Amino acid sequence: MSTITTDQVTSAQEVWGAGVVQIGNAYTNNEDYTQTATDHVNNLYAYGMSPVLFKPTKAAQIQFRDTTDSAISYFVGGNADYPEDNGFALQPWTAVRFENSGIAINGPQAMAMGNYYFTDQNGQETKVEYSFGYVLDESGALRINLHHSSLPYAP
Repeated sequence: MSTITTDQVTSAQEVWGAGVVQIGNAYTNNEDYTQTATDHVNNLYAYGMSPVLFKPTKAAQIQFRDTTDSAISYFVGGNADYPEDNGFALQPWTAVRFENSGIAINGPQAMAMGNYYFTDQNGQETKVEYSFGYVLDESGALRINLHHSSLPYAP
């Protein structure tokens, strides 16, 4: 049984953030952004190998995304089954950075929690709180099996 490392988690976070930026770039450049988002979800999430608990930031009507199609819809919209999805990754964002509050590793599973910051084209950052869970796939790559994010509480 392999053990996940902190470096693997932070690397997976960087890849996830770069993927969100790449989806928006594909959209802006009139490329196949839906395929880019599909690749993002298929390569980084554990759909098909384990249950995935995904609660996106901007989802209120259908809060939880337990299928690949529902996750892709959140990133790019256009799915009639999820009418509130406007395509979170189509913003487009220019950067995503993670600030981990903590990373807990338990052998082949890891959890990370903290804030991530999405930078728009004007250089403005949007702070979002997150919890991600990771498992190792058969090839030893990290896959996301928990993704919860929310905007910070504003009293």
